[in-house]
Amino acid sequence: MGVQQETGVGGEALEVWIDQDLCTGDGICAQYAPEVFELDIDGLAYVKSEQDELLQAKGAVTPVPLPLVVDVVDSARECPGDCIHVRRVSDGVEVYGPDAE
Repeated sequence: MGVQQETGVGGEALEVWIDQDLCTGDGICAQYAPEVFELDIDGLAYVKSEQDELLQAKGAVTPVPLPLVVDVVDSARECPGDCIHVRRVSDGVEVYGPDAE
């Protein structure tokens, strides 16, 4: 079973994670990209694995599927908690989110 690399900006593979310490539980991310984000019973948002499993470990990362890049980026931009981090897989540089360069 091979790992499928999804591409984002400039053909680069992207991944996303959420800082639950800053999450306000508004659920905007889950509205934009329910395939990637989900609110848990604690009222906070988490990323989901490619197998649709909720990833609750602190700093859990999931790939950004190519068809959802715009939705994930919009989620990061609209998040009132400023807690969604989208970074390049190749070098770990944040391209969208509070620490984007």
